[in-house]
Amino acid sequence: MASVIGKRIGGRTYYYFAESARVDGKPRVVGQRYLGTAEDIAAAVAGGGPEAAGARHRSFGDVSAVWGTLQRLDLVRRVDSVAGPQRARPTLGLHVALAVLHRATAPEMEFEEWWTGGLAQDLVRPRPPKGSITTASHWRALQRLTPERIAGVETVVAEAVLELLGDDGTEALAVDVAQFAAFTAADCTLPSACQDVLAGLGLVVTRDGAIPLASRVYRRENAPTFGALAVELGERYPATDVTLVFHAGQAAQLDLGARTGFVGSLPLADHPDLLARPASVRRRVDPERFSGLTAFDTVATVDGAHRRVILTHSATLHAAQYRAFTSELSTTVRELDGLAAALEAGTHRGDRTQVHAEMSRIIRGRRVERVLNTTLTGNRAGELRLERRVDEAAVARLAEEFFGKQILVTDRDWPVAEVVTAYRARTHLESTFRWLTGPAAAGPSPRWEWTSHRIAVHTLVSVLAATVTHLMRREADRAGMNLSVAELLDQLRGIGETVLRHRSTGGRPRTRRILSDRTGRQQALFELFGLERFAPG
Repeated sequence: MASVIGKRIGGRTYYYFAESARVDGKPRVVGQRYLGTAEDIAAAVAGGGPEAAGARHRSFGDVSAVWGTLQRLDLVRRVDSVAGPQRARPTLGLHVALAVLHRATAPEMEFEEWWTGGLAQDLVRPRPPKGSITTASHWRALQRLTPERIAGVETVVAEAVLELLGDDGTEALAVDVAQFAAFTAADCTLPSACQDVLAGLGLVVTRDGAIPLASRVYRRENAPTFGALAVELGERYPATDVTLVFHAGQAAQLDLGARTGFVGSLPLADHPDLLARPASVRRRVDPERFSGLTAFDTVATVDGAHRRVILTHSATLHAAQYRAFTSELSTTVRELDGLAAALEAGTHRGDRTQVHAEMSRIIRGRRVERVLNTTLTGNRAGELRLERRVDEAAVARLAEEFFGKQILVTDRDWPVAEVVTAYRARTHLESTFRWLTGPAAAGPSPRWEWTSHRIAVHTLVSVLAATVTHLMRREADRAGMNLSVAELLDQLRGIGETVLRHRSTGGRPRTRRILSDRTGRQQALFELFGLERFAPG
């Protein structure tokens, strides 16, 4: 349904063309377009109207939603309380808030370009002095984040999160994001400046929503054992019930008999009896949250003790692993056929030992070995011949036995869906940090050296950005929208704003801001995060 609505502002009425529709059974405005004053409309009908002087489009939904969440956390005031008395303006608290807003909404853009051309400067009140926010001044301000202040900021922000969550924040998870970031120099004119610093990140996060509360960054060349990291992370929140989350590669580093509170995965090959159980024993797990996931909840012997284990099967993971395996098998077959052709043509003159070594190099995946039959005939160089055959029945058995499956172990009595959610927290966090940091974190130009302090500052900003966006993701999930952080921000970014500049008379402002049309989901997010507070008009 379409209608024209008027808004009274400053003694004048401005008109909008509004489109309404039913969303989830309720009437909502799903799009609106600015028409102007009565005089503007009359001039347009007569063929005139305000003379356009320029227009630009900028992101609105993601910037507004993140800024609104930062306000709910009262981040500026809380950081300033840690920093203590300050003469500098803008304060450290505002610089940290802007750094988080930038990282969460436009990590690929230069900070100053983002600030100058984006919505952020219209949201900050009081507006910072002109020219006070530049890339150089911003980084200088962030360098005031001493290790003590970094720890203090994490503490006060965690307190804010727990206040918002109430009873839902009394349980936490300890996770390790080994592939956190690669820090690279902005200028590689010097060889010593071109060495990437690979960093991992230990985190304590809320069980509900995987919202970061505390972090510990480490360089991967001298990474702590996961067991030691787990102890350190657990001590960060002694009053909170912390559950350790680990993956199969870390299981050997842990003494599960000496721990309470864990959810982890086990190597599939260690439990062939579970893998052999028919699909009929598995049951669907919360189809609304986990499409295509089934599970078998049972008990098995782990490290000499009977423990609760859950065999899961994901149709999505199965399909992805099958595609990856067939691609690997195709590459292997192609290389074997190339070797066979070289032997037959006489261009490969190696002896049996050399050819066997070449075959071993080609057949490098242990699962590929299970489905490939190879025969090497002949004894002398020039007479060797290679034949290969793919055992399709073995491929089918392999897919049935392994693909799509995980074995989870836990001492928690949570429902299966909650165990799966806790285990997947690390995956969600890894995805979030890939979104926030990209393949490599580069400092501003000119040449930038990633010192331990700068890495710590960058980590704090990234963790706070993850805190804000995971809090938003939790709220969207509770509203029935199961989205990753990247998907959520993409939806919000789709709510754009056009800024029109025009020449006109009659007291009209020289600038008009008009929001783009919104889809049903975007409108739901618009309302969920209260973005009408920041909307024009």
